Amino acid sequence: MLTLGIDIGSTASKAVIMRDGTELIAESIVPVGTGTRGPREVFQNVLNQAGIYENQIDRILATGYGRMGFKQAAREISEISCHARGVHYLVPTAGTIIDIGGQDAKAIRVDADGRLDDFIMNDKCAAGTGRFLEMMARTLEMDISEMGPESLKWKEDIDISSMCSVFAESEVISLIALNKEKADIAHGLHKAIANKSYSLLKRVGLNETFMMTGGVAKNPGVVKA
Repeated sequence: MLTLGIDIGSTASKAVIMRDGTELIAESIVPVGTGTRGPREVFQNVLNQAGIYENQIDRILATGYGRMGFKQAAREISEISCHARGVHYLVPTAGTIIDIGGQDAKAIRVDADGRLDDFIMNDKCAAGTGRFLEMMARTLEMDISEMGPESLKWKEDIDISSMCSVFAESEVISLIALNKEKADIAHGLHKAIANKSYSLLKRVGLNETFMMTGGVAKNPGVVKA
């Protein structure tokens, strides 16, 4: 049995094809989220990678911000429920998830069977999300992919007092003017995100083991912080 899952997020579209619910046979990520191009492209990518046609897929499920607009899906499931199921599949012992995506952050608690126990979402602004990091990377004149590895070279422990994108940007500009190292500034930003994430996790209840998901999980500086 072949199943296809597609996650249409705010900044990227992701898709996987699995055989019999256990074997991953194709996966793709396209850096275009809600809309038509990203979902269409990532859908075609996994089909091509698996060497199959759409009519050979037994079931298609969609999740993410744009899930309601993906007409090929037989069913839509919220990304929070998908996180609980997906993390349990990969790490059955994981009890708490911190998901930091392009537009929001979520703290999710799952039970021993992988069912959603509780969650808290921080979506009032871009503070501490992928968008926030993209803005800060531009201010530091760095590519977003360089920011994490560079921050691991930090020497001076800098505190960033504001997580508001506008105020944080002003703070970063002031630190640059004081000739502070980019690695130290990046580390300060990542530490601020970690503190904000920890506050969110405490509110949902800490239930070991922990797992981090979402695009920001690709940033080793944030993960370490």
